Amino acid sequence: MTWFDESRLDDERALATADLRLRTLAESGARVRVEYGAATDAIAQAVARAADARPRAVIAAGPDSRLLRAVLEPWCPVPFVAWPSPALPGWAGSLDLVVVLAPEGSDAGTASAVAEAARRGCQVVVACPEGSMVAEHAAGRWTTILPTRTGDQLATAVVMLAFLHQVDLGPRATPDAVAEALDKVAIECAPGRDISINPAKMLAISLADANPLLWGGSVLAARAARRVAESIRRTSGRTALAGDAEHLLPVIEAARPRDVFDDPFADGGGDPGRRPVLVVLDDGTDDPVSHEERERLQEAARSRDVRVETVTADGEGDEVARYASLLLSGTYAAEYLRLGLVED
Repeated sequence: MTWFDESRLDDERALATADLRLRTLAESGARVRVEYGAATDAIAQAVARAADARPRAVIAAGPDSRLLRAVLEPWCPVPFVAWPSPALPGWAGSLDLVVVLAPEGSDAGTASAVAEAARRGCQVVVACPEGSMVAEHAAGRWTTILPTRTGDQLATAVVMLAFLHQVDLGPRATPDAVAEALDKVAIECAPGRDISINPAKMLAISLADANPLLWGGSVLAARAARRVAESIRRTSGRTALAGDAEHLLPVIEAARPRDVFDDPFADGGGDPGRRPVLVVLDDGTDDPVSHEERERLQEAARSRDVRVETVTADGEGDEVARYASLLLSGTYAAEYLRLGLVED
């Protein structure tokens, strides 16, 4: 039987077993700084090359294009399409800008996409390690490589978003602001910080006997919710669902209200079962639609005695910084959930 031992979250020996994973999370801000520092000159070169004319369309190619899509779709002043397949749209040509994230630089499908973009004469900007397979396939007259070093997907995306902002194709994305937001989360959620003042440990305890339902009101908060749900499933092996209000409401409404006279062990099974808990990822967006959806979810949770937990992003910084803050906070909680789960 698996159960949750919250004392492990403040136990030095237990924390030492998760040191590598927690240290990797703590270094998230540093990786953003490393990537941006390595790519500064290349970004300037790409900006100068793009100064002549605005592209007809922006194509985010490759399997790592989803974050760019979440950021750019509501903002980009020219047509934008995310294209995760190994090819490109048939209409893509010399008037279009193709941007590619390849943190590892070893994906064959991404290499195929950038090679096709270079062959068609597209403007190509690729964030990948120098000398990697993707970099070699991207070689061309209109190609700029933004060199990466850490293999970090978020840090690589921040570098590309910084370039797109400088050419007026994306919203403000300040690498320093993102790094500072990540550093702040790392301090607040550090393993040496006591449970009573550590938001990630407290969230892990709340999730220990529950099936998490994660919701974010904005496009980026919703993406963070999906990523955190993935982390929870991976670290705990349990169900974790992220979705829109219309998908989560039926799950909440199906929960039977608590009865103080219930004996969860009456049938001798020894497992009281896990009820849903609603986790709201709040990045400060308060448009009327998301506000109404949040109210519906919270009202349904109250009527069914379903707990509601809120993860709040730092109000300072741009929307990418707030997304990064939510994502790292949730990932820390998932790691502490993994740490606390033990088997008899």
